[in-house]
Amino acid sequence: MIPLKELLTAVPQTGTVQWMGVRPAARAEMIIVNAVEARREAGLTGDHTRPSPRNARQVTLIQWEHLAVVSALIGRSLEPQDLRRNIAVTGINLFSLKNRRFQIGQAIFETTGWCQPCARLEERLGPGTFQAMRGHGGITARILSGGIIRVGDTVSVIDD
Repeated sequence: MIPLKELLTAVPQTGTVQWMGVRPAARAEMIIVNAVEARREAGLTGDHTRPSPRNARQVTLIQWEHLAVVSALIGRSLEPQDLRRNIAVTGINLFSLKNRRFQIGQAIFETTGWCQPCARLEERLGPGTFQAMRGHGGITARILSGGIIRVGDTVSVIDD
């Protein structure tokens, strides 16, 4: 039997960026992008995130596969921009990135926490959205080293 610690540290999967978007202002519509610059001091170019290397929410990521789950739970189809995350990733479990550094395109990130649903989702998408998003909201990350990231780029764990 493989020890639990070994199972938790091994992440053989790699992911793929399926979709990206930025929010130019707090309540503005998402702008869908095919490429974006990740900047250590300022988050993603064009996103309203507060500039700071200490900002734990510079970038938000959501599991592409969870869009279908949340859609099923609220009884209507959702697009990634409806959930207002920056990057939708397929092929790797985002929760496996907990306490890790990972690379997307040229940029290096570290996971800073879980991205909890906010009350505004309920206002925008209707009753039940908040509960449907619980456990499916994705992760927050900080940029450690900047660079360009594109739709189709690989998401992979950086071994310490």
